[in-house]
Amino acid sequence: MNVNSRTLALLTSLAVAVVLTAFLALASYFSSHGFIVALAIVFVCCFVLVHLSYEALVFREVKNVYSSLEKLRRQDFKKAESRSTFSADPLTKIKDDIYMIAQGKQQEIDELKRLQVMRREFLADVSHELKTPIFAAQGFIHTLLDGAMDDPQVRERFLEKAAKSLDGLDALVQDLISISQFEKGVVKMAKRNFDVSQLAHEVAEQLEQKAAQQQITLHVEANEPIMLFADPNRIRQVFTNLIDNAIKYGRKGGNIWVMFDEGKKKFTITVKDDGKGIAQEHINRIFERFYRIDKSRARDTSSTGLGLAICKHIVEAHRSFIAVKSEVNKGTTLRFKLQKAKDI
Repeated sequence: MNVNSRTLALLTSLAVAVVLTAFLALASYFSSHGFIVALAIVFVCCFVLVHLSYEALVFREVKNVYSSLEKLRRQDFKKAESRSTFSADPLTKIKDDIYMIAQGKQQEIDELKRLQVMRREFLADVSHELKTPIFAAQGFIHTLLDGAMDDPQVRERFLEKAAKSLDGLDALVQDLISISQFEKGVVKMAKRNFDVSQLAHEVAEQLEQKAAQQQITLHVEANEPIMLFADPNRIRQVFTNLIDNAIKYGRKGGNIWVMFDEGKKKFTITVKDDGKGIAQEHINRIFERFYRIDKSRARDTSSTGLGLAICKHIVEAHRSFIAVKSEVNKGTTLRFKLQKAKDI
């Protein structure tokens, strides 16, 4: 039972008034012994009233404060009492403020721990990704220095492999720089009106040979100009990464479609394949840096593992987001929206 200070004061005053009134009314009938008994009764009543007052207003709330602190110490926020919207009781307000401060600090601590884990994972991933091309280039160059340089055929082949490893290293560093710039918000989108249909056809032509190696057919379903207002160079990156990713994880003899659906103010752009698909436990993580669904491709030097993360940042910089829908062995669909061209 919650009793505030005003209610308790009224009850105490009423009880004292009743006792005093009864005492005064019966005072003429009391003997000296009766006065002593009456004094004892009044003392006991006042003691009980004052004790209950302290118990109800002070000790109960102090106990609740310590109880909440103990629950907060165990990080048991669900069982701790929630903050009341308004309370005139200063002790209750103190308890609520302690809960609010402790919960906020715990959330800060949890966030710092999460960021620390992410930093460790990121450093481990970067170290792993950098190590592969560096060690490969070192191996080829040291082999040449140990005597293989005298053989023209071996020299040329090893130099080409070393150059390929260093090209992969350069691509990784450039992608890391791009990710860092996007996260800091220093990258500005150079938006202008452009034909996204033409851009999609150009990207498809660039990747056509790679798709042909997997017997995959690219379909760009846009025969007329589609004018959008966005950064064409960044959108080219998005198309390149999404289509390239679909080729890598597509099925042999499969298809990839690039489609455009017109809305009132925006176009919905869809990149769809009929490949292996993505299991549900991976869908929420595919845009993480260095996250690979197929762990057997972890040493694939043709990919930096940052393509989808860069796509996510670019699309978000255009005030949109990439939606993913996928089913194992039935393919993957990625969609995002871009603004229509502005009138000049």
